[in-house]
Amino acid sequence: MKPQDTYKSKNGKKLIVLGFVTIAILFVVYSRYQDPELITPDALDTIQRLANGFYIIMLASLGAITYGAYLFQKYKVEKKDKDLLTIIALTTSSFKSRKIFIIIFVGYGIFFSLASGTLVYQPEVNFAIHYGATIPSGFIAPCCDEPGYMPKIIVYLTEHVGLQVIPINLILQVSVSYLVGVNAAIAISAYTISKKGRGVSTIGAAAGLFVACPTCAGTFLSIFIGTASGIALSIALAQLQTLFIAISIPILITTPFIMAKKLRNSDGSCKINPR
Repeated sequence: MKPQDTYKSKNGKKLIVLGFVTIAILFVVYSRYQDPELITPDALDTIQRLANGFYIIMLASLGAITYGAYLFQKYKVEKKDKDLLTIIALTTSSFKSRKIFIIIFVGYGIFFSLASGTLVYQPEVNFAIHYGATIPSGFIAPCCDEPGYMPKIIVYLTEHVGLQVIPINLILQVSVSYLVGVNAAIAISAYTISKKGRGVSTIGAAAGLFVACPTCAGTFLSIFIGTASGIALSIALAQLQTLFIAISIPILITTPFIMAKKLRNSDGSCKINPR
């Protein structure tokens, strides 16, 4: 194998593709075990083991995607091409950009957890009394719901605070938080050159809010257009959640390329020093 071919093989693309393909196959395969009529007492132990394996494979796949993204960024930085992906990689590799990314990624992830119901706080409900839960405790519920919503991880942290991890929400939380973090990191650099970069990034972040919780968007809008209209709008937004996901993720993916053009010199090189 030529040195150039070896170098290309370490750019992380295969790991990224493998991770996403594995997750897609995992969702499809597990959805076949969500028919309540097929869940007999004898089959329950097998389904429980499958549920445990589901999260092991999914977390390994997310790890592969993360490491693949790291290798790909490193590859683009070292190769120093003059394409937009290289501009994005160089811009987000600086110490300042990495710090901004981590802060936004964690902060938005926490917000997403609250908005999507992953982190549950119910002061009016005592989990130990209402659900007979042991505090603290946790388990994996293997069945039964729509594809992408099972198996669920249920954790009771206190009498009023718990976690409800749903696979599709976990994937969206990581993906959208990552994209919002990248947008914010690039926007900070782009804003020093052009004020237009800030407005575009705001669109992506607002769309990410709709992905996390359409009803939250309606509640936010109700402040400006009246409570009654806001409630009606939040109901409509909740019914169009899939549409918001379809719209927001492409925006969050496209926005860094738009802002990268503002960080590009006439010769194609990056205006930002990544160090």
